Amino acid sequence: MTIKNFIHHFRQAVKGLEEDFTNISIKKAIFYLSIPMILEMVMESLFAVVDIFFVGKLGVHAVATVGLTESVLTIIYSIAIGLSMAATAIVARRIGEKKPKEASAAAFQAILVCSLFAVAVAVLGVIYAKPMLALMGGEPDVIEQGYRYTQVIFGGNVCVMLLFLINGIFRGAGNAAVAMRTLWIANGFNIVLDPILIFGFGPIPAMGLEGAAWATTTGRGIGVIYQFYILFNGKSIIKFYWDSLKMNWKTVLTIIKVASGGMGQFLIESASWIFLMRIISESGSVALAGYTIAVRLIIFALLPAFGLSNAAATLVGQNLGALQPGRAEKSAWLAAHLTAIFLGFCAIIFIAGAGFFIGIFNQEEGVIAVGTMGLTIICLGYVFFGYGMVMSQSLNGAGDTKTPTIINLAILWGFQIPFAYLLAKTFGLGATGVFIAIAVSHSLHAVVSTLVFKRGKWKLVQV
Repeated sequence: MTIKNFIHHFRQAVKGLEEDFTNISIKKAIFYLSIPMILEMVMESLFAVVDIFFVGKLGVHAVATVGLTESVLTIIYSIAIGLSMAATAIVARRIGEKKPKEASAAAFQAILVCSLFAVAVAVLGVIYAKPMLALMGGEPDVIEQGYRYTQVIFGGNVCVMLLFLINGIFRGAGNAAVAMRTLWIANGFNIVLDPILIFGFGPIPAMGLEGAAWATTTGRGIGVIYQFYILFNGKSIIKFYWDSLKMNWKTVLTIIKVASGGMGQFLIESASWIFLMRIISESGSVALAGYTIAVRLIIFALLPAFGLSNAAATLVGQNLGALQPGRAEKSAWLAAHLTAIFLGFCAIIFIAGAGFFIGIFNQEEGVIAVGTMGLTIICLGYVFFGYGMVMSQSLNGAGDTKTPTIINLAILWGFQIPFAYLLAKTFGLGATGVFIAIAVSHSLHAVVSTLVFKRGKWKLVQV
């Protein structure tokens, strides 16, 4: 491909022209889907790093609060991610079957279920913010200084959950460019509002850590407004028809059935991260801050890689709907190879400059030492992570969310948590032991997921 052709196709991908991804070449389909998905996740990665950069200026306790809050939030967001995975699989299958109106009706049911759940979470999160931080092992100063941040984040969780879900709907339909623009709008506002609300600007008072929470909630709320504008203006393949805006219990039950596996996967993974966070919290706020910064940097590279994984999920779902399982499998393998290459390149950069990258966010010697160790060790498994991510998402895109759930349960709970505890507590390695357990367990997860995918039973799943 010449540079001129690459630029042309890149513009087409970003513009978001609708294509029949079950008929064009697999390379072109992955390119058209993955470019906007990668750009979408690059902005998410950028926000995660920018956010912790500003929060890091508020001190170790502020960073620790963010780490503890996000550990609990990952459980809540697992529900949204599970629903998003179900919506992606079902919408992709209906689009592959050339049934856009049924795809749109399924999207509405998913949004309705997600909204009801988010409201319940908001109430509980605001009321029990302090006990939640205490349960996670937060020190008294951390809880007192940070509980308002936790309240605002939980109170506005509906914005984040709907952002996840509706973007999953657009991806399933092949409208990856719409999902990209949504996240760029949302996180663009986040990045601008972060320093203004944290440190103050003109008549706007400095709100500290609470300001970071309001920036996130406001920015993502604006993103959700944009999503609904697209859904109601009728210019997208997924659009709301007034006669379909009603509860359809059959569709709801199908969504919940498929989503339960996705929820299970991420609930298991999220709970494992909470256990790991709990182990590290016993080493104090400095270790916790180093871990939090290292994980943010790890996510910085993993999120763009998820763009390729999401492209694979969409192509698997749509091609199964079009009765082309062989094409679905080829799409997944190509995406997996590309993801592994990308993460291998990122690993080299992170390992070479680990201390420098951690030091950007916090200058305390202890924080840098812990963060550097974590970034270096976890990145050793990055190439394996790439295959694991794509294989799992491909199974999810086929509607087989049960198998990845079983794999997560066996490896992340059955192996990772005991292994981390053994290394950290029994052998006295502390945070280093946790980092080793993460690298080893996720590499093992990738091997198992790849072997299961090769068996091909996912091709027979009906949704």
